[in-house]
Amino acid sequence: MKHIGFRPQKKSPPSIVAVMDITAAKFVLLVVATLSLLLHQSQSQQPPPAPRGEWKLLKRSIGISAMHMALLPSGHVAAFDRTDFGRSLLPLPPGKPCRSHPPDCSAHSVLFDPLTRAGRALTLLTDTFCSSGALSPDGTLIQTGGDRRGNRTVRYLRPCPTCDWLERDNALLTPRWYASDQALPDGRVIVLGGQGAFNYEFVPKHSESDHKLFDLPFLEQTKDKWENNLYPFLHLSPDGYLFVFANTKSILLDYVNNRVVKHYPDMPGGVSRNYPSTGSSVLLPLQLKTSGHGDVKAEVFICGGAKPGVMEMAKKRIYWPASPSCGRLVITDASPEWEMETMPMRRIMGDMVLLPTGDVLIINGAAYGSAGWYDGRVPVRWPVIYRKDVRRFEVLRASAIPRMYHSSALLLPDARILVGGSNPNPWYNFSGVPFPTELSLEAFSPPYLWVDGVRAHRPRITGIEPGTEVGYGEWLSVCFNVKTEHVKVEEKVRVTMVAPAFATHSFSMNQRVLELDVGRVRRVRGKGHVVEGFSPANSALAPPGYYMLFVVYGGVPSHAKWVQIS
Repeated sequence: MKHIGFRPQKKSPPSIVAVMDITAAKFVLLVVATLSLLLHQSQSQQPPPAPRGEWKLLKRSIGISAMHMALLPSGHVAAFDRTDFGRSLLPLPPGKPCRSHPPDCSAHSVLFDPLTRAGRALTLLTDTFCSSGALSPDGTLIQTGGDRRGNRTVRYLRPCPTCDWLERDNALLTPRWYASDQALPDGRVIVLGGQGAFNYEFVPKHSESDHKLFDLPFLEQTKDKWENNLYPFLHLSPDGYLFVFANTKSILLDYVNNRVVKHYPDMPGGVSRNYPSTGSSVLLPLQLKTSGHGDVKAEVFICGGAKPGVMEMAKKRIYWPASPSCGRLVITDASPEWEMETMPMRRIMGDMVLLPTGDVLIINGAAYGSAGWYDGRVPVRWPVIYRKDVRRFEVLRASAIPRMYHSSALLLPDARILVGGSNPNPWYNFSGVPFPTELSLEAFSPPYLWVDGVRAHRPRITGIEPGTEVGYGEWLSVCFNVKTEHVKVEEKVRVTMVAPAFATHSFSMNQRVLELDVGRVRRVRGKGHVVEGFSPANSALAPPGYYMLFVVYGGVPSHAKWVQIS
């Protein structure tokens, strides 16, 4: 079924106040809506008092638009857009063949090093438009689906200095366009949903049961006339079940036995949260206990979105306001209820990024309109940090670059946020459109990296015992240096593990923060200290794979050390 707005047309769109061939009544409504939008824009562009945080342009152009980004355990970021846009500004790697349909001798993927700002072109052959991904236990990026010829493709990218994409055509059992992925406790990845795909499957396909589709009627039940159930939000619960949210509804899925074990209340407010009324979602940090997973609380936090029908109205050049609402739901409670909150500003297409401190950063997006080309209006340039423990929002320093449709954001090992993408127009259009194609990458430093206007003194991890390969429920000893000689764990020291994410369409798949159960802190010499604790108890809490381990001292995170749980 074709959906309006999914595939952009080559011709330029009409202007915001196009009035040809519409009735007088529609013209009046359009003028009123436009004046209201412009009034709000003039009001919303007033900066908050003393905003904090710092922006830094890393690269003016990486040659492509970072429509999708994934952090690899090498510290590099794989970024890519789509392969049917025509020529990018990035040449293909030497010796790689040109594409024939359409003719194209440019690359559409890059491996970027945020520290050196160097990039290496990668080769993609099939169309990755609106695809999904997750990391395997050995750190390989598994990338699934896309559009047209790529909608049943599975791609693999290993984290090595010379590796390139390996593509397997027809490796999915059904086309996956706008689907979501989640790494599982057994090392597989579940691929769920997509346009017209009311089912799920698993990759890689090692066993006979992996070569089977599993129906999920919930996905069809959440589809309205405007879709609004695409890129469903997936979060692995501490009990091993899968939380699935689409449109306004959510369930807890036993994917092993293909049964729904719980239906949650609808999220209130009449706001759709998934594409094209695009909001965002995170699983708030899990506070781990040495005893196991039975008493671990899991809470989902969803923000932004818009009323159903917002894309249809945007096609008529009427831009409805985005929602400022957020909701928290404790999915492990017996009878949970949504607790609603309000952001400082409206936001659609915002990215929610979990920080190593346990707080949530909300960044990118628009205040009016819909996801889709030319359909968003009034860029929201100010990030917002949400302090989950005190339930308070803080508006941060604005970016100079609008990040609208197809922007993305990722947490880096140095605790900064990598931000890229925005409106990758067909044929890399850089003029004559409301928001031109954006090829730059920025890094945002949250307030925790600054104290009273100067760079914070950060803890520095000097060693991990028994090593960077960690088993479940193992005793850990993390050595670190801090500026002071007197440290009390109950006051200032935390150890968190963060799973690297795959980010696209305002949803960072697989991002996960685990706050370890830690005990005493010992001073070993001078400013050297050791904090002791335990790794996650099982694979439902922490699926096997690579994690960034941070020491957080006084609210300031260290640079991460990579550890592998197996």
